[in-house]
Amino acid sequence: MKNFAHRGFSGKYPENTMLAFQKAFETGADGIELDVQLTKDGEVVIIHDETVDRTTDGTGYVRDYPLEVLQKLDASYLYKKEVGFWPIPTLREYCEWVCEKDLVTNIELKTSVFEYKGIEKKVLDLIREYQLEKKVIVSSFNHFSILRMKEMAPDLTYGLLTDTWLVGAGAYTSSLGVTCYHPNYRSLVPEVVEELKAHQIKINTYTVNREEDVKDLYEKGIDSVIGNFPDMVERFLKR
Repeated sequence: MKNFAHRGFSGKYPENTMLAFQKAFETGADGIELDVQLTKDGEVVIIHDETVDRTTDGTGYVRDYPLEVLQKLDASYLYKKEVGFWPIPTLREYCEWVCEKDLVTNIELKTSVFEYKGIEKKVLDLIREYQLEKKVIVSSFNHFSILRMKEMAPDLTYGLLTDTWLVGAGAYTSSLGVTCYHPNYRSLVPEVVEELKAHQIKINTYTVNREEDVKDLYEKGIDSVIGNFPDMVERFLKR
């Protein structure tokens, strides 16, 4: 079972910052999950929410600000006393950092509220530029977004995100030519797992933060867990 750090080591450090990614790498995580959106001037930035209100000291929508303004915001202000100032990173900055590391990156396209037209091509161009084709999984709750990117780059690995208890998830995922399914871990009851495995679908599940859940998913043969505490998962897997 693989250990993916959800928004980096977000249980202890400011989520979706280069600090959280570096700390996840240092724990021995197999991969990092992160979220991408577009700025007003079309730059790909790493941030989860459509607004900057929760995770920075600013307010407003990501898409309403150019990169220059966004990067003046403190993406670690909730941890300021402990870690100081960390800006919202660009996907390019992350790719430069990760390209020579033994890490898989799960890039989530945040296209379920705003479609961010053209984001798929911009993300693909960066993946190609840094030769990360074999080291990424591209996922989204917007399955149309996944199909758009898959049409441009059928060689990449894709995952369908869902927060529902989908009936026939394996058949559905397989019918779209997608190889990974990314559900909430609570939905992975035995019959769901069995149906997914019958269709040879890899199961990468979120957001797994308790050791008893990691153990349950390990025993079910889940492929990857995505959680806020990669150190905890690493300790479990080593045992």
